[in-house]
Order: sequence, then structure tokens, then C-alpha cells
Amino acid sequence: MIRIAALPSGSVSHEALLHIMGDVPIEITHHKMIADVFLSTVQGKTDYSVIPIENTIEGSVSLHMDWLVHEVDIPMQLEWVYPSIQNLIGRRSEITGADGQPEYSRIRKVLSHPVAMAQCHQFIRRELPEAELEHVGSTAEAVQMVSQNPDQGLAAIGTSLGAQKYGLDILVERVTDHDNNHTRFVLIGNRPIQVKRDADHVKTSMLITLSEDFAGALHQVLAAFSWRKLNLSRIESRPTKKKLGNYYFYIDVMAAQNSVLLNAAMEEIQALGCQVRILGSYPCYE
Repeated sequence: MIRIAALPSGSVSHEALLHIMGDVPIEITHHKMIADVFLSTVQGKTDYSVIPIENTIEGSVSLHMDWLVHEVDIPMQLEWVYPSIQNLIGRRSEITGADGQPEYSRIRKVLSHPVAMAQCHQFIRRELPEAELEHVGSTAEAVQMVSQNPDQGLAAIGTSLGAQKYGLDILVERVTDHDNNHTRFVLIGNRPIQVKRDADHVKTSMLITLSEDFAGALHQVLAAFSWRKLNLSRIESRPTKKKLGNYYFYIDVMAAQNSVLLNAAMEEIQALGCQVRILGSYPCYE
């Protein structure tokens, strides 16, 4: 049995994990905080952890990226993309007016994870302009809080799995601002894992820290990939947290770590005096 840590039951992370694993037997340990998801695998309590790292609308999940870089040293073993379908969830009976139609003005407060809330900004501004917004640790926690506090004018933004788990109604389906809202997840762990489907491609993620006394170092680094025709699907600068103005570059390369071209590129980059750290080389499922 594969042991996997994830955010709370009914969250998008939970839905995404069930999707990618299919009928592979797993034992899921749910945690309220992403720090505890990471630490579960660090401490050997689980074999893998599910980490959301990027969203179509909000971009990188900075807190999770910082944990991957600064707090833990566990490689990425799997990546997949899953649609983040958010819904307005509550009790239909609490917002139904005398004419049988929903009255959203009866919703006093909306709860959700800050990333999910941001994904639904236009809907909230249009339909719930007077509602108070409260951020909680996950969409599942938001739905649970609504279920535990009836007749308080509360609603949550969350998943259909969460609504089903806590016995609530989906008041409005698909309230995200964009229909193509997807989240990129990675599974981190100390050994490779296989799922029962063919990967779309292989990717290698790395951190490159530039030499401070090398003018034009970033240009030289990118050239090492370019002339070898290695495709970079992502490049992002993040502070090293050591010195103001000092950054590392997070880079995704569409090639396996053991490929001849990628190894040659890394050797050239290191010869420039730059530091290279591999975060993982893994199959990806779109």
C-alpha cells in the first residue's frame, strides 16, 4: 500500500490525487496545513506528498515553491495537471427566498483558500459584493466550517467532492473566472512511482544560482540550453533569502536528466561558475 500525504479530504489536491492514481491502492493521510503535508514525507510517515505548485490564473504557489527549495530536499517524482473546478457551496434552504429563487444577499460571509478565492474574484464581485471574505487553510476546511455553522449566512468556495463529503448543496457550479483554470501538481518522494498510464513527456526541474561576478551569466546559461535545442517550459526567478537582490532561477527542461544533451548543458553552466541543483526528473501527465 502506497502512503500519500495530501491537503484535507475534499480539497482539489484530494480530487487530483484520486484522478492520477486511478485504481492504484493508496492510503491517504490528510493534513490541514501544507507544511504538515511536506513534513509527513520528510519524517517517513508517508511515502509521498501531493504539492500544488502552479495555477493557470494565479501562477506559481510561492509558499509551496519555497518549501521545495528551502525547507526540504525531496525530489519530484511525478507531475500532472488537473482542472480546478470551484463551486459556491452552502445550504440551498438558507438562501431561497419566498418566491423560490436564490437570494445571494443572504450570504454574509464566503470562506475559502486564498488561491481559490482569487480564482473566483469576478463572480464574488458581481454576485456577492457585500459578503465578507475569509481565508482559511484549504477549500475543504471552508466547506467543513460551513457545514458546522448552519443558519449563519456562510458559504464556501470549494469542490464538488467537498460538498458531497459534508452534505452541502452546490449553489452555483463553476464560479471560477476562467474556464481553463488548471493546477499543476507534483508528487514528491524518495523513490520513483508508476501509474497505469503513459506519460505525455519527461521533464527535469532544476535551480540555477548565478555567479555574482560574471556579467551576462543568465544569457550564457540560456545559451547553453538554446544551442542544444533543449526546450525550457518554465523559467522563474526567486529570491535566495540570503541577500537583497540575489536570486536563483527555477527552470523546467523538457528532457530527462540522463540525456546526453542535458548533462552537457549542466556541465557548461557549472563551468561558468553557476550552481546547479536538480529538484527532480520525472514523467508528466497533461
